[in-house]
Amino acid sequence: MIKITLPDSSVREYESGVTGIQIAESISNRLAKDVLSISVNGEVWDLTRPITKDAAIRLHTWDDREGKDTFWHSSAHLMAEAIESYFPGTRFGIGPTVDNGFYYDIDLPGGQQLTEKDLERIEKKMLELSREKEDIVRSSISKADALKLFTEKGDELKLELISELEDGTITLYKQGNFTDLCRGPHLPNSGYIKAIKLMSIAGAYWRGDEKNKMLTRVYGITFPKQKMLEEYLVLLEEAKKRDHRKIGKELELFTFSEAVGQGLPLWLPKGAQLRAQLEDFLKKIQKRFGYDQVITPHIGDVHLYKTSGHYEKYGKDSFQVIKTPAEGEEYLLKPMNCPHHCEIYKSKPHSYKDLPLRMAEFGTVYRYEMSGELHGLTRVRGFTQDDAHIFCRPDQLKDEFKKVIDIVFIIFKALDFKEYTAQISLRDPEKPEKYIGTPENWDKAELAIIEACEEKGLRTVTETGEAAFYGPKLDFMVKDALGRSWQLGTIQVDYNLPERFKLEYIGADDKRHRPVMIHRAPFGSMERFVAVLIEHTAGKFPLWLTPDQVVVMPISEKYNDYAAKVSELLNFSDIRSFVDDRNEKIGRKIRDNELKRIPYLLIVGEKEEETQTVAVRRQGEGDKGTMEVSEFILFIQEEIKKQLTALYN
Repeated sequence: MIKITLPDSSVREYESGVTGIQIAESISNRLAKDVLSISVNGEVWDLTRPITKDAAIRLHTWDDREGKDTFWHSSAHLMAEAIESYFPGTRFGIGPTVDNGFYYDIDLPGGQQLTEKDLERIEKKMLELSREKEDIVRSSISKADALKLFTEKGDELKLELISELEDGTITLYKQGNFTDLCRGPHLPNSGYIKAIKLMSIAGAYWRGDEKNKMLTRVYGITFPKQKMLEEYLVLLEEAKKRDHRKIGKELELFTFSEAVGQGLPLWLPKGAQLRAQLEDFLKKIQKRFGYDQVITPHIGDVHLYKTSGHYEKYGKDSFQVIKTPAEGEEYLLKPMNCPHHCEIYKSKPHSYKDLPLRMAEFGTVYRYEMSGELHGLTRVRGFTQDDAHIFCRPDQLKDEFKKVIDIVFIIFKALDFKEYTAQISLRDPEKPEKYIGTPENWDKAELAIIEACEEKGLRTVTETGEAAFYGPKLDFMVKDALGRSWQLGTIQVDYNLPERFKLEYIGADDKRHRPVMIHRAPFGSMERFVAVLIEHTAGKFPLWLTPDQVVVMPISEKYNDYAAKVSELLNFSDIRSFVDDRNEKIGRKIRDNELKRIPYLLIVGEKEEETQTVAVRRQGEGDKGTMEVSEFILFIQEEIKKQLTALYN
């Protein structure tokens, strides 16, 4: 008999060799019907894999990320099986899950190309195979036998992957006539997959390297019920309407230029105004919490990043070294702001009484993302972080960390992000080469985050292996209006950079000590945050934030001068406005400016000029009556004041 510990800490005994599905059946028939995979001592397994030792387990359903990942990874194999049935000799790369569904990179024989019609028949074949409820069977295989098997298949992609694996760790999964190299886990059989939609075809270099062959990437999504797929497709249509690239163009917020370069956004006047409002908002909060603003260069000596470890970790994802006319002098576009801030800290000696020292910067950094990975503002090559670094004593660490959590909550409340998950990201103990610093420092940093979250009463999930290379972190995964998750705010604890830069302060004992460093970026990056905000609000920003708060529309050119006077009074009162004096009918002007999501539309004509009034319309609400200009100014100032008061309280 073996002891199985459930998530509620209760312990049950089972015969050795019990499987996840059997454990689920022993708990309830409903759970057995819904369960998709099982975690055994933190590792996700197939439900049919025997458990032979005492273990702590967790059963995953569709409501869990692990359950969805298992479902979608099995769906990727089902798609591969269907593709191979139509295109024998296809070579298969990798088929991982993504946020919504899965993809598989494939190389069709004879240079063939998939079409949209091919996707339709592959979908039908997948449904046909799922109805057969093919068992998905895991088996171990030696490295030699794996190499032999995929040599016979002529699959060079899989042979490359096998060559990098250790003997004794290699597994295969088989369903029907399809066998694939895979770690798993998978569903017990293909019958769980009831609804299928193949979404798109794209090109992707093998292993993301432009020097390698271009493969065909097929994206898909599946669900356990047809109704869930239908609801998802409706949501997808709404997401298309909210696409920040589309709305950003309509509202004239930002653009890209091939002449400037891929992944380098150009902020247009309205976008720059929006961004400035967000920056001012955060600067006021930071001032309240005792931060000082700093400014650092866009480049730094390459040795700076070698000292910090960024060159080693980010070198391949950074732009190439910049050489100067001076012999041996090399610079790098900065991939992170923290090394510069460390040097600011070192610019003068510090006492324990000086700490904590909080320095903030809207600092632009650069990463060379692959062209195929670029996507609007969410994935760019140059982005501005709302970065800050807190240098504190070890005894101040938890309090400082909790204050940063408070800042994140203020921002989420202000911008109406109501749903979020706080994720504690820890190092992977199996891969120490991914990180810098001593195990002792990592232990202290991880414990500080865990205890700070507990003391704040914050509900968290823990992800092993997701830490930054220099320290563990707390990431905030925010759900937008469409239920999609985005990583926005992040807080990181770092004992390692102070060590590498030899940062010091003089303690109360008159001895030298190392400060602890907290990295934090509540927005994450201005680009990504604005993209998420656009899609969350569909471009209908709160009044305090929107670039154009008011448009004044004369009903004919005779009233252009009066419209200009009204707009001038509004702007003088710090209300952002402009005049729409196009030679168009007023109905057209109203419709066009409604589409631009401008909160207030003022109509002026003969009557309004005579009485020094404006006819007021509210975005999406229609007519609000006539007001004197001074009355409207007070009215809108009061609305903005209420919004801002709510933000800062």
